[in-house]
Amino acid sequence: MLEVENLEVVYDNVISAVKGISIKVEKGNVVAALGPNGSGKTTMLRAIAGILKSQEGEITGGKVRFEGHDLSKLPPEKIRNLGLSLIPEHGGLFGDLTTEENLRLGAVSGGHKGVSLDKVYEWFPRLHERAKVRAGYLSGGEQQMLALGRVLLAKPRMLMLDEPSLGLAPSVVQDLFSFIQRLNKEEGVTILLVEQNAALTLGIADYGYILENGRIVLDGASKELLADKEIRQYYLGLGQESQRRSYRDTKHYKTRKRWLS
Repeated sequence: MLEVENLEVVYDNVISAVKGISIKVEKGNVVAALGPNGSGKTTMLRAIAGILKSQEGEITGGKVRFEGHDLSKLPPEKIRNLGLSLIPEHGGLFGDLTTEENLRLGAVSGGHKGVSLDKVYEWFPRLHERAKVRAGYLSGGEQQMLALGRVLLAKPRMLMLDEPSLGLAPSVVQDLFSFIQRLNKEEGVTILLVEQNAALTLGIADYGYILENGRIVLDGASKELLADKEIRQYYLGLGQESQRRSYRDTKHYKTRKRWLS
């Protein structure tokens, strides 16, 4: 469904943020992209969604394909119309507009008939209660619901989420991830989930990629990543040592050949 091959991204013609990333997202799967701040996760999503130019970024190498379409030269609206949507960090909401105005704007910008507003309110009853409240006055959890509802009005075939758990209370995060899983299983939406909450993310994902410094240092089935002793110790923070180190420091780290090409 989505293939990213040796993607390279540079900001301001100088700063290399992504250095040969390759990922694959199969139809119907949930795929996790994990890593600390500065690892290239958000830049990768911006490149796929076609919004790098607004951040003074540029794809300088590699290919991005979605269901056979080359996305590298397409504007964001055409990428959305293909059925590929991004929810950026903090949701990208219009704070001065009401909940319902944000939702209706999402329905218009989708470019094709999606789910009804009633369906979104069925998924998120709280949004119905807060329909006339400005988005800027919603709680963090409500804003994330609104961001999801707005995108889902356009009924995307694939959804990319950038740090959806950021700043949310643990109980809200659990509900959010349950909904993401339900969206995938019941609605058939393919998911690319960028997160720092590694343990929770791998718990709902089929496959995972771990990024550091603009490169992928490891990938594999989520269950295998969760079961790996060194991943748990050095990345998930579930081992004996309190100080987290780079996965490059582990004895099993292997340099990818594509980095050297």
